[in-house]
Amino acid sequence: MPVADTSQLISGVAERYASSLFELALEAGSIDAVGADLARFQAMVDESADLKRLLSSPVFSSEDQEKAIVALCQKAGIGGLVGNFLKVVAGNRRLFAVTGMIAAFHQIAARERGEITAEVTSAHALDAAQENELKAALKSVTGQDVTVNVSLDPSLLGGLIVKVGSRQIDTSLRTKLSTLKLALKEVG
Repeated sequence: MPVADTSQLISGVAERYASSLFELALEAGSIDAVGADLARFQAMVDESADLKRLLSSPVFSSEDQEKAIVALCQKAGIGGLVGNFLKVVAGNRRLFAVTGMIAAFHQIAARERGEITAEVTSAHALDAAQENELKAALKSVTGQDVTVNVSLDPSLLGGLIVKVGSRQIDTSLRTKLSTLKLALKEVG
């Protein structure tokens, strides 16, 4: 199966599971609590290579994955909807898509709150003041509250690449130098 098809499969699985979890959280009035528990679980995944391997490796049986997830949730104090959700995901052998499910849940919750998400790539880490200024600028352009996900890419040299929905604004120094290089080739 080509990579694009695999990512679409994961995306579809992630969306379906996240939508179901969101509906349950909405009924229970616990969207924020569920979001916080999912964020804690995602932080555990980000910090542990062994946990990433457990989630993605087909070598582990669904029983082993389920036992490990239950133990991790108990140790981290993650129970209720999220604990049960992760147990079901493990039992259905869908742990490979759990990070996509978590991201999709946060997107659905943000959409419900009337927020949009901007993917920002920066050459350097943004401090709180810069991030708040960026949020304010994006809010003035979009007319909505904006959640900013910042990732670092030192190869940009400076500036930002901001993606909001289907729009992208690239003010990176790397792009400007590339454009200048092309312009100089055309002249010479």
